[in-house]
Amino acid sequence: MPSKRIGDVILEVKNISLSFGGVKALTDISFDVREHEVRAIIGPNGAGKSSMLNCINGVYQPQQGAVTLRGKTYRGMSPRQVAEMGVARTFQNLALFKGMSVLDNIMTGRNLRMKRGLFWQALHLGPARREETEQREVVERIIDFLEIQAWRKTPVGRLPYGLQKRVDLGRALAMEPSLLLLDEPMAGMNVEEKQDMCRFILDVNDEFGTTIVLIEHDMGVVMDISDRVVVLDYGKKIGDGAPDEVRRNEDVIRAYLGAGH
Repeated sequence: MPSKRIGDVILEVKNISLSFGGVKALTDISFDVREHEVRAIIGPNGAGKSSMLNCINGVYQPQQGAVTLRGKTYRGMSPRQVAEMGVARTFQNLALFKGMSVLDNIMTGRNLRMKRGLFWQALHLGPARREETEQREVVERIIDFLEIQAWRKTPVGRLPYGLQKRVDLGRALAMEPSLLLLDEPMAGMNVEEKQDMCRFILDVNDEFGTTIVLIEHDMGVVMDISDRVVVLDYGKKIGDGAPDEVRRNEDVIRAYLGAGH
């Protein structure tokens, strides 16, 4: 099987520092992400991993440093503005609409692609109806891709946790992102569910060409699917490189893997 081609740097995180009151969440963090790679962020609980993703997608505004996407540095941008630049995000704690069906939850990811205003959508006439049909076709393809056809009309709240995580991924994919941020996509899953999610992540990366940044605690998963890994500990970067390189890093072994690993 030919190895995939990793492209040029598309995301640069430069000297990011973030504090809440007197507490430093991130201190002078820098790393980059190359097109078409799977880039993992790892570290113990409280290392600053989710805070880092929140800086990348505009939820937090760092006090120092900058994030640059495809040469464009964004400061003070809202999450919606960042999303419009092609960045989608899943969340550690599911933020799905539990009473809505699988299909309707994934449809919410198409909002950015809707061209008709609320007036037309409210009337549900002509152009808005045609547009909704087109958007639904995109969503149906995502449902097929994620193998959740059997649950498309089921309220999300009734689904097992592993399937809910799949719907969360589907909603992010519905935005057609060039950069996908995954915050612990396999947290709380059993072995079989993790294997399925790994397969979907690799397929998204391979078939859609989507660049992926993910936070994950399962070291086996990280080492299997990542091209490069950045390691945080207490808000500082202590390692960065290929999985094998990071695995041998003494600072990482002490901080995360445990001395006996």
